[in-house]
Amino acid sequence: MAKERRGADIVIEVLQTEGVDIVFGVPGGAIMEVYDALFSSDIVHILARHEQGAGHMAEGYAAASGKVGVAMSTSGPGATNLVTAIADAYMDSRPVVFITGQVPTGLIGNDAFQEVDIVGITRPITKHNFLVKDIEELPLRLRQAFYIARTGRPGPVVVDIPKDITQKRSTVEIPSDREVINSLPGYKPHYEGNIQQIKKAVDLIVAAQRPVLYVGGGAVYSDAQKELVELAEMLQIPVTTTTQGKGAFPEEHLLSLRMLGMHGTYYANMAVYHSDLLIAVGARFDDRVTGKIDEFAPEAKIIHIDIDPASISKTIKVDVPIVGDAKTILRKLLNELKKRKVKILYPQQRKKWLEQIEYWKKRYPLTYDWSDEVIKPQYVIEELYRATKGEATIVPGVGQHQMWAAMFYRYKYPRQFINSGGLGTMGFGLPAGIGAKVGAPDREVWVIDGDGSFQMTMQEIITAVQYKIPVKVALINNGFLGMVRQWQELFYDRRYSETCFGVQPDFVKLVEAMGGVAFRATKPEEVPEVIAKAREINDRPVVIDFWVDKEENVFPMVPAGKSYREMIIKEPKGKPQADTKYLVG
Repeated sequence: MAKERRGADIVIEVLQTEGVDIVFGVPGGAIMEVYDALFSSDIVHILARHEQGAGHMAEGYAAASGKVGVAMSTSGPGATNLVTAIADAYMDSRPVVFITGQVPTGLIGNDAFQEVDIVGITRPITKHNFLVKDIEELPLRLRQAFYIARTGRPGPVVVDIPKDITQKRSTVEIPSDREVINSLPGYKPHYEGNIQQIKKAVDLIVAAQRPVLYVGGGAVYSDAQKELVELAEMLQIPVTTTTQGKGAFPEEHLLSLRMLGMHGTYYANMAVYHSDLLIAVGARFDDRVTGKIDEFAPEAKIIHIDIDPASISKTIKVDVPIVGDAKTILRKLLNELKKRKVKILYPQQRKKWLEQIEYWKKRYPLTYDWSDEVIKPQYVIEELYRATKGEATIVPGVGQHQMWAAMFYRYKYPRQFINSGGLGTMGFGLPAGIGAKVGAPDREVWVIDGDGSFQMTMQEIITAVQYKIPVKVALINNGFLGMVRQWQELFYDRRYSETCFGVQPDFVKLVEAMGGVAFRATKPEEVPEVIAKAREINDRPVVIDFWVDKEENVFPMVPAGKSYREMIIKEPKGKPQADTKYLVG
């Protein structure tokens, strides 16, 4: 029998059992017992300057490391400040356990000081949540939280623990893995896929003339890059990815179409629109991908591989649903292809299809108008790509800079592009970048942020200074809430209602006041130099304030609710310098 200890000590014991070595959070009255127990443990705690920052740090850590992230806060405002990060993790399927303090059980429901029903608040935005009212249940609920967060379709789990539960003492044992699984009889994630459905998929794939692989975040989480590359090369199938799927297929590969959707490449969108078979792998047919649903891949049969059965045929009706893990199913699909020794039924048509795509790539590459006078934001991304040789982990905030980061940096690996895709959370970039650097300390991490997004969580620079986390920030400063301004320009007759920042801080002085290092670039020729300087600093955060073209727009663009045929394209006017590659694709 285990020795008697406080509920708070049981919390730390479970974290250690789960292999947790890093926790992000902010303490407070209702969770003080847990922080007291944490003080004597080997777990490293990173004190954020705001609970939302702690939540995003845990997200970035989970996304970069593949482990379950952990964020903690007190009750009331501490818990509600986590809500944005919880919702963000839910939308983007990130495994994070959020542990919140709660008022004592006897006060629950009495509007006690700093009491909120965080379980009720987060029920729609968590994979599951618990309110622990019995110390005997505490270790089981915590272990269930970790198991639920990391299995099946990953996602956030909230464990709300009243203060008296953390103070009580018990000899309760920590349950085994088997006991945890057996305690959840209604939760049985399916990984293997139905073999008959896999055989149907093979039949469609070899008979297709214009197939496209459409790959989402599920392929990243299951580490399916090897299988995707093998399948694409074996049958010469072009591959497009969502923002969450970036890196699941290397973007330097000849079969890569890069990103599809609202700000996807012309050739990816046209390939999907004209395809006769769409093979969706770990993607959920988000509205930013589909546009006008009636005209999304109108000639295509659809195979959908996803571990979440609720995602299949939710938005787009599919022909062959396969529920299971992307890597596992792709391996079985490849084995079936090899077993049959199948060949493409229409090789000439497949060849013509690839030739058509190659024409689109050359005719409509990602591009922009060069200027010798003002920094183009796309150029900043290109210079980062060149300086880091495409090896850095990129963590953008949300806005125009996020899309430029997706477009003008080419991603080779899973978990290399970490962004807020589903919720679109401004302020995500900096704290998530800090978490990503903690989760993958050997990787060079660059946050590509906008001045609007940065100002929402910029106090976390102090956190990075305190813990000597050398995250680097490329601040794309245009003085606007850029993406909203772009929409106002295109669809609201340039009525810039509340999108222009009338007053901005001096970001260089601000970062220096917080103990970080900062540089500024105002001319194109300064960009390579300041990036090189920033890369030399590895003991604290660095911010580069890039003053960029204020009214540069993100193109291509499919207007909301429109079809790919209504894509807005901008062709280049200026001629790029000879020594710089401005056309990516």
